[in-house]
Amino acid sequence: MPDSAVPPTSAARLRDILQLRFTPLFAALPARMLEPISPASPWKRLLKVAGYAAVRLVGNVLHKVQNPEQLHGKVWLYVVSQNNYDALHFLREARPDAVLVAGQSKEIGRYNGQVNRLSLRRKLLYYGQLPGVYRAMRRTEGLQAWRFFDLIFNAIGYYEVYRRALRHYRPRAVVFANDHNDDARALLLACHAEGVPTAYVQHASVSTNFPPLGFDLSLLEGQDALDKYRQCGPVRGQVALVGMPKADAFLGQKNQRPVVRRVGVACNTLDTTEAIRETLAYLLREFPALTFTFRPHPGDPRDFSFLRQQNPQLLLSDARQQNVFEFLQQQDALIAADTSTHLEATLLNLASLYFRFGTHAVADDYYGYVAHGLVPRAATLPELAALLRGYQQHKPLDLYQRATYYNATLGTSDEGHSRQHAARLLHTWLETVA
Repeated sequence: MPDSAVPPTSAARLRDILQLRFTPLFAALPARMLEPISPASPWKRLLKVAGYAAVRLVGNVLHKVQNPEQLHGKVWLYVVSQNNYDALHFLREARPDAVLVAGQSKEIGRYNGQVNRLSLRRKLLYYGQLPGVYRAMRRTEGLQAWRFFDLIFNAIGYYEVYRRALRHYRPRAVVFANDHNDDARALLLACHAEGVPTAYVQHASVSTNFPPLGFDLSLLEGQDALDKYRQCGPVRGQVALVGMPKADAFLGQKNQRPVVRRVGVACNTLDTTEAIRETLAYLLREFPALTFTFRPHPGDPRDFSFLRQQNPQLLLSDARQQNVFEFLQQQDALIAADTSTHLEATLLNLASLYFRFGTHAVADDYYGYVAHGLVPRAATLPELAALLRGYQQHKPLDLYQRATYYNATLGTSDEGHSRQHAARLLHTWLETVA
């Protein structure tokens, strides 16, 4: 049994693992977005903790992990989502010693059955730390520690279990595509403690609210990401700008249509249902000649089927089944708020327009796309209509050049070859550290 006493650094380490959860930005999320993560009601939080204990902690104990691949001495590609899998799978194809891994019971969307699992059966044994950790975090975080007590509860034990897994399997290195989820950060800190080399492949646009870049090698898409990470804190290790590997197969198929006829409308969980409904109704009424396709975020639990019932001409894209680039290939323009899909659309030479669905105060040009001239902003529906009418008449063929600040390979010999470039850099780095 592990020692249930709390070392002086345990609470500080957990604070590091959960640092994105204890920021003003996270606390200011709309109630409907926070509720499924951490309910406002203390009783619901306690029920959530009980459910986690029964389903995850005890459930993991009852289910032994049996992996189809050997994990000893391999290069681990650690994923926490479907998007992470898409971002790292190219390394699985490039390296015979690479294996995709995720935490036991972690939801990876359509790839659930295609990743190896790290056992979390022993995580339950570390909950003797909870009283001491909670008291320490009450001293540093005040009432926020109680408000997000369930998140503290969930995060306990990851670090210790992952250190044990690293000692058992001794991976050659661990490659991440996420630097801020609690389990990913726990594994990163465990790698630091066990001397396992770490690398990071950026999988989406980043913000200045992220933790400092803490990997031995970071493969970033472009100067924008590096500039933002420098604002987050000290940058650890080597950094290389490699473009966007997941876009390689599509960069040679840029949209060459001189006018807009098909428009994608993408939303995320910050966007309000009523504002989405109102916007779509307005656009469909104002632009009867255009074809509109609505695409919710793959993690959005809302049921949007009513939109199709109200607007039979509206098309729907299922983000859990259709790759974002496959969706964008079927569009000439994109309308969205705070999502990295703006960058992906611009790379394919779509006319991308920034429009906020609702008036929440959490994010306004969160990724800086408007500020850096990647996309124009429409503050009202009439302004949005005016921008769209302009592109309906003429869409420039060089819109993709706006993305150079975000994608370092555009216009170079490596454009469309980011996967090979990233794999070469990773191979060279591994030869020196592992």
